Amino acid sequence: MSTAAAAPARTGQVLADLLPASRVRDLALVLGGAALTGIAAQIAVPVPGSPVPVTGQTFAALLVGTSLGAGRGLLSLVLYAVAGVAGVPWFAQGGSGAGAPSFGYVLGMLLAATVVGALARRGADRGVWRTAGTMILGEAVIYAVGVPYLALSTGMSASAAIAAGLTPFLIGDALKAALAMGALPTAWKLAGKR
Repeated sequence: MSTAAAAPARTGQVLADLLPASRVRDLALVLGGAALTGIAAQIAVPVPGSPVPVTGQTFAALLVGTSLGAGRGLLSLVLYAVAGVAGVPWFAQGGSGAGAPSFGYVLGMLLAATVVGALARRGADRGVWRTAGTMILGEAVIYAVGVPYLALSTGMSASAAIAAGLTPFLIGDALKAALAMGALPTAWKLAGKR
């Protein structure tokens, strides 16, 4: 049995590091992270008055970043974005391409996965409140890119873009943070018992 799989969790590791190390593992994790994000994007609920739907995509992207770490998380989201731009219909509501007003959120997910992955490597996903803060920061990064992109791509004013591309999503983001607050620290506790 690999010592990497049996070693107790320590700062400097992310959940993916608890699996036996190999290039095959890393490739599978990157592919799996991209696929998870694409599947989660299909869980979409239209928001009246907004070209941006509520999806599971951002939650998946933040979980991918946190679980895989900054490097593998970024690679997963780059693969997701490149494949979607190339025509794979796995953006929200089966969309693809870079022309949608919501594409800025996809770009924001690249940066957010990197940020939350780096924080997770420092232990930010091990406690309930630190996990909540990490997820909220990740969501803020996504909005910091997505909302201005929405405004530019649609010609909306900044206040209209905030009203259509941020405000309707805050309750859902709080629920996503709450899910992560339970899931990630629990995964670390279970890993520590192995």
